[in-house]
Amino acid sequence: MQSNSRDEILKRIAAVRPKRIAAVDILANDAEEIYKPILPDLVSCFKYELEAINGQCILCENESDQFLKIKEYLNSNGFTSIYCRDSQITNELSKSGISTTNDPADFETMKVGITACELLVARTGSVIVTSAGESGRQMNIFPPIHLVLARKDQVVDFLANALISLQNKYGNELPSTLTTITGPSRTADIEKTLVLGAHGPKEFIVFLSKI
Repeated sequence: MQSNSRDEILKRIAAVRPKRIAAVDILANDAEEIYKPILPDLVSCFKYELEAINGQCILCENESDQFLKIKEYLNSNGFTSIYCRDSQITNELSKSGISTTNDPADFETMKVGITACELLVARTGSVIVTSAGESGRQMNIFPPIHLVLARKDQVVDFLANALISLQNKYGNELPSTLTTITGPSRTADIEKTLVLGAHGPKEFIVFLSKI
């Protein structure tokens, strides 16, 4: 009996899934009517929207410039090391003379953490991350200062098209967690006073390469 109930539930899920995908397609087609237009371009719109919600977007000429600007940021703020679980990013940071750690003993005391991302959503200034990479889930919420590496070709216009892009990339093997980050963590629960860093990073900075 339990087996029959389980099979019935799975059949219902399978029947609903195509409808959900269709709904995303509809949203993507109608997005230009729902949201404000993307002006003057995807990158500029993303930067404006992210900074409007207390995030930062630092535009970089290329990948080398990204790590140069990260080093400048760390030095100017007195940080001597950065926490990173992504081996490729760690390698590039080391080439740029930036000290890194991924020692579990340093996790709870980290000041700055860095990750890659999946996509950037221009209209909302959002960053989409998943649990698919080496950084996992924790690095998206735990660091007091979260630095994100991104490229121009990762910027999409609307959230619906970001979801379609993820569906096309992963198919039926979606990561266990898809997260949309829209600026630093914030709350205004107490006396309607905005507080940053209440449930996650207090500072959220995207280093965006223009190529």
